[in-house]
Amino acid sequence: MADFPSKVTTETSVPNSQNSHGGNSIRGLPGSISSRVDFSFIRSIPAMLMIAEIVFGLLHWALIAGTSIVGGAYGWVLFVAITLWILTTILFFVILFGVTQTLPAVPWPLTVMVYFSAATVLYLTAFITNAAYVTPFQWFYGHLAAAAFFGAVVTFVYAASAFFSYLDWKGDGGNAATNTVPT
Repeated sequence: MADFPSKVTTETSVPNSQNSHGGNSIRGLPGSISSRVDFSFIRSIPAMLMIAEIVFGLLHWALIAGTSIVGGAYGWVLFVAITLWILTTILFFVILFGVTQTLPAVPWPLTVMVYFSAATVLYLTAFITNAAYVTPFQWFYGHLAAAAFFGAVVTFVYAASAFFSYLDWKGDGGNAATNTVPT
């Protein structure tokens, strides 16, 4: 027992590593970013749905923006598509980088559920508007029909995200061990 030191340190990095490199250094940046990334979120169903919303939403608004039709109903469709694409991308990175843990005062499950529910309703109106104005004898029939299809896909994915965020808000993750009903 005499060989064992009385104080053992378990520190694995250099003490005050931020100060030893002269403030915020580029060398410490990859470690600090990777320690904040929630890798379990990336493998979850809500993250996969958000990635699908980002990809299909981008396709949807790119197809609408690629037509020469301006204003009117397509202005609404383009507004909904671009706004929700930007907000979903921001929300994805907020959850990915763990901002939800640093702001515990915000009721995140409720906020996410309200966002996805509102996004579902807005995208449903945009899809119906887009699909109503697709006529087969237009010059941009293919663009608008494809945009209506991707609008339907994005609406469905937002509805699935709203469902899963409702389950998260309700607290019922579908775990059989926690759902013990006496028989």
